[in-house]
Amino acid sequence: MVMQPVLEIFAADDFVLWPVGEHASYGYLVLDGELTPAEVGTAVMRIAECNDFEPEEEHGPCPTDPLGAFLHGLLTMPDLFAAGGFRVTDIDTGTVLVEPGCCNGLETWRDWLEVLDGTGCAYFGHDPSSVAERIGDSVRLTLDAHAKDGSPVIELPTAQVRTLVTGAHQDLRDFLGVAGNWAEKHLPTHAAAVTAALARALDLELTE
Repeated sequence: MVMQPVLEIFAADDFVLWPVGEHASYGYLVLDGELTPAEVGTAVMRIAECNDFEPEEEHGPCPTDPLGAFLHGLLTMPDLFAAGGFRVTDIDTGTVLVEPGCCNGLETWRDWLEVLDGTGCAYFGHDPSSVAERIGDSVRLTLDAHAKDGSPVIELPTAQVRTLVTGAHQDLRDFLGVAGNWAEKHLPTHAAAVTAALARALDLELTE
């Protein structure tokens, strides 16, 4: 069983602000410390794109240069979004057991801690409507709670799920590390601000 932080990505054929990789639309990019520079560029582009809205007036005027304008929402809005979440896959069968659906974001990854230590239940968007529920000493994972013809379901020991969450959290931390290094090279004048914004978008502390 493997749990991975994944970011929903779109094709970026016309993106020119920094180098990005080639990816098909509506796929997922696994975030970890092993990404190539082009893949990190894709991830940073996508997270910035998720927050490419006109901020409120108190966040200051939008820069007029293309790079500053593209990064403005990411760097100034208090509540950031990164489309995706933690995906769970049975590596023996290839069966996906939890897949982040529409409107789910990586910034909500701590919902898994609620499953383990809090409310005991978390939902991860829709289409599919994946859910994790703590039942005694186990956690039940359902790929799509709204599927009419049934859905893949599995129960895992709580201790195993905790280990999986710890590993996925470390993958996010590792990604943030390589993204910070990437930003120093590709966005030197914005590197510190971009790294801090990525940490907020992923609900991570820079000092963790």
